[in-house]
Amino acid sequence: MESATAPRTTDAAPPAQHLRWMLLAAVGRLLDGAAIALGTEDALLREFPFLGPWREALIAAGGDPAAGRAAQALEEKAAALEGAAGEHLPLRALRRAAALDAAHLTMLLATGLVEEDARFGALFSALQGTPHLLRPTAGLLETWWRGPDADGRGLLRRLAQLGLLEVGGGDLPRTERPVQVPALLWDALRGGFDGVLAPWVRHLPLERLAREGPLVLPETAAAWLEPLPALMAAAEIQAVIVRGPRHGGRGTVLRALARALGRGALEVEAPADAYDARWRLVGPLATLLHALPVVRLAPAAGDAAEVPELQGADVAAGIVVGRKGGVTGAGVARAVTVELAPASPAERAAHWEAALGSPGPRSGELARFRMTSGHIRRAAVLARSHAALRGAAAVAVEDVRAACRSLHRQELEALAAPLDARGDFGDLAVTGETLRELRHLEARCRLREALPMAVGDALARSLTPGVRALFQGPSGTGKTLAARALAAALEMDLYRVDLAAVVNKYIGETEKNLSRVFGVAEDLDVVLLLDEGDALLARRTQVGNANDRYANLETNFLLQRIEAYEGILLVTTNAADLVDGAFQRRMDVVISFRPPDPAERWAIWQLHLPPGHGVEAALLHRIASRCALTGGQIRNAVLHASVLALDQGGPVGSAHVEAAVEREYRKSGGTCPLRAAARS
Repeated sequence: MESATAPRTTDAAPPAQHLRWMLLAAVGRLLDGAAIALGTEDALLREFPFLGPWREALIAAGGDPAAGRAAQALEEKAAALEGAAGEHLPLRALRRAAALDAAHLTMLLATGLVEEDARFGALFSALQGTPHLLRPTAGLLETWWRGPDADGRGLLRRLAQLGLLEVGGGDLPRTERPVQVPALLWDALRGGFDGVLAPWVRHLPLERLAREGPLVLPETAAAWLEPLPALMAAAEIQAVIVRGPRHGGRGTVLRALARALGRGALEVEAPADAYDARWRLVGPLATLLHALPVVRLAPAAGDAAEVPELQGADVAAGIVVGRKGGVTGAGVARAVTVELAPASPAERAAHWEAALGSPGPRSGELARFRMTSGHIRRAAVLARSHAALRGAAAVAVEDVRAACRSLHRQELEALAAPLDARGDFGDLAVTGETLRELRHLEARCRLREALPMAVGDALARSLTPGVRALFQGPSGTGKTLAARALAAALEMDLYRVDLAAVVNKYIGETEKNLSRVFGVAEDLDVVLLLDEGDALLARRTQVGNANDRYANLETNFLLQRIEAYEGILLVTTNAADLVDGAFQRRMDVVISFRPPDPAERWAIWQLHLPPGHGVEAALLHRIASRCALTGGQIRNAVLHASVLALDQGGPVGSAHVEAAVEREYRKSGGTCPLRAAARS
């Protein structure tokens, strides 16, 4: 069919033929009603000559307006085609799914005629006496479909309930309210389009899904994917809920299900409100497009997303939801739930191989990046770009690392700040016990996925890939430096949680922010640092007022979230006595950092002073033995001494270091032992 012209009567495919006959049946209804309003059909054609070609097309298709049964004849032809056609007919599917009859469909199509030929707007306006309204009113439609075999008001009410028609003008009398077909539904009814239909909905036809090639599905999906289409065809289930991490293959599984059903996919970002009018469009859209509705929900931990019943849908819905939050509502009253675990090393290797192809790094080398399947696909695209920027023909591991870092920045930097993962444990001047614990922590992090296979079944079932460590000790003793060295040893990115962005005065917002940053860090597999974590991990108090109660709820949430965390989490504190004991019990490793002794202070001075400095060895020994500075204070002193030396144009000397040490004591309000010794 062509816009602004009568439909041609040449042979067409069954869906187009069926739509043409039903559209002409609607024109027949309109001609009958309009002719009565203007006295005769000749008067109608004289005033609106554009209707002539439409009338000729109606006669050519087998309808005879003179006999008064043009619409009925074409409805009968359409019904015969419905019984014979084996392929998808959008209007037939909609009629069956929503329990409609031919009168419903002709009212729907008559309302949409103005979308097909704008000149129908002038006809509606003239018949209604509404010069500025070019759409039919409820009163006009009810008049045309009033009779012994049709209840115009009931037909309109049913179509509006299904969302197939929109009745506007709430402040007008009901009969004067304009009626229209939602643009999305009319486009879907006309067929032949895909891609983004609106900001909240996208259509992927079956042909496009088939071009995606073999899908790498999680192991947990294989067992139920085969019998599920039969259960859905028998209408035994209402929805399939797929839970799992973000970008973890949930949508891939439902697209595979759509392919198994011989359907496309209608991907929907669900409206937050279950009463949003957009919900009513999902069922009819999916039916008309012969697609599986795939509805994405994002309830926060402790919240529940409500899913209304999808009226007008001819297939169960697919629901995508995260690992946290609930799903309620009439739309999931009969639902099956599938939980997708994070991708195993073998699955990750398969995703890397499929995404990068060859030549490229061995997929086994990349499987250590514990990322979700969706992030792997995105990182692979970025990695090829990084390789091209280097002028390389093949992707290397460093390109993959750079691509992963780009993903981290996009997802995490709103609530966490990146820290350089550099150095090694040899840069730390700590006790032998602290160093042994740090190396044990590194091993625990490297082996976190293999560990369950090395222990008994009972213990293995309780283990997760998460590793939680608490670094406790006074400020300046090397806790943050140790976190950097650990991330560098693991070849992972390090992000420090921005407490100013996370903590919120409004009830429940802090928990939501923490849940978000923890979830993204899990999906991207970065080392997450809660620096000065005692601000969040404080002891619970006796409830004396509402503030105490909500503070304790926040602490309880954090306890549960840390215990369930599946990434690497480092928490530092210089006030271990203020940390709730329940947090310490949930830590896999607790490492104490104490102020350095004289030998360790000597080592820290040697690590920080530049090569070729002119500081007297005797002075350094005296400072190391008498000045109980922390590693952070020594770092600050060396920086200040270096500034003094640069300003004077020479190397760092004894006078510069001595002045810098005295400055550190002034900052802390103490007396410098070097000055006291000089006076004595």
